[in-house]
Amino acid sequence: MSWGTELWDQFDNLDKHTQWGIDFLEKYAKFVKERIEIEQNYAKQLRNLVKKYCPKRSPKDEEPRFTSCIAFFNILNELNDYAGQREVVAEEMGHRVYGELMRYSHDLKTERKMHLQEGRKAQQYLDMCWKQMDNSKRKFERECREAEKAQQSYERLDNDTNATKADVEKAKQQLNLRTHMADENKNEYAAQLQNFNGEQHKHYYIVIPQIYKGPALEDFSHLPPEQRRKKLQQRIDELNRELQKETDQKDALIKMKDVYEKNPQMGDPSSLQPKLTETMSNMDRLRMEIHKNEAWLSEVEGKVAARSDRRHSSDINHLVTQGRESPEGSYTDDANQEVRGPPQQHAHPNEFDDEFEDDDPLPAIGHCKAIYPFDGHNEGTLAMKEGEILYIIEEDKGDGWTRARRHNGEEGYVPTSYIDVTLEKNSKGAVTYI
Repeated sequence: MSWGTELWDQFDNLDKHTQWGIDFLEKYAKFVKERIEIEQNYAKQLRNLVKKYCPKRSPKDEEPRFTSCIAFFNILNELNDYAGQREVVAEEMGHRVYGELMRYSHDLKTERKMHLQEGRKAQQYLDMCWKQMDNSKRKFERECREAEKAQQSYERLDNDTNATKADVEKAKQQLNLRTHMADENKNEYAAQLQNFNGEQHKHYYIVIPQIYKGPALEDFSHLPPEQRRKKLQQRIDELNRELQKETDQKDALIKMKDVYEKNPQMGDPSSLQPKLTETMSNMDRLRMEIHKNEAWLSEVEGKVAARSDRRHSSDINHLVTQGRESPEGSYTDDANQEVRGPPQQHAHPNEFDDEFEDDDPLPAIGHCKAIYPFDGHNEGTLAMKEGEILYIIEEDKGDGWTRARRHNGEEGYVPTSYIDVTLEKNSKGAVTYI
């Protein structure tokens, strides 16, 4: 089929197009590298030419006195200076152009690889949903054919005067069984079809746009609090390592510059100044990045501490309450009249989410209904199906995430925009569960 190609999935074309862009960038980087080599060789040849025609030092009385000779010597000096300029050009192109191009190419490759992996994972999940739907469709079609055969067999025996009553009754039972199985498979196929349509809509309108909208938010505010805290801490550690490398490089350049100043024959001290300036600039940039990320980390840790304080206060209120709250809001000492909530068992420890490793679970403060399905692939999140009822144990703190719990005790964060929340008005530490 060749028509409507603009409506097809463009994942493969996106893969080729981004790879073409990276190839073009690397091609330009190769051009710059060769240009640098040409500049360096040109400067070297100019210096060799000057050295070849520049006379050795002669006594003062043998110095040239004719203007033509003096002019030639001036040309040699200017040519030597010009060679130095070409060396500076080559050095600056190496640091400011070629180096930046290679770093940019590396960043693009890393980002492209991450996006394509996430895209393929999302595509594989969609393919799995389609296969499930297709299998249910084939099973439904097979059961429909079997039901039609059973219908034909029953009608044939029912119209056959020689058929016994037992054979007719057996054929009727078989027809009822096949019709029932066909109806069950019809409902299963309808459910799978609805699920696939929902997953397909989510794939093209939510998942893929999120993957290819570009780099994630710089402060990781799109992640749950605990995962955000870990990501920020990892970035701070990486920035500190980079800062230490730049610091070591600065110390090495300063020592080399001192050596050149004391021993001019070993090199020109001024040639190190551009690299030293660049290193100092990198150190200032890294310090600013560290300070910015530490501020975000303090913000996240402050929210975590606030949750811990609120939880501690909730536990104290729960211990102070000696009676039990009845459905009407009064207290009773009869344990049989207590309205019980979900089983307070612990979810299995998650190595990625230390926040859920507390001894006692948070009390529920309401419930919610999932408006949309959520995969919950990220660490610290909780997967949910459309229409699923969950208990709310922590409200949205402004970051777009609500902490919820299943009936089996499994906890995690879900997007607030994906759920319809109903909070208990009389929730004060211990609450009446719905």
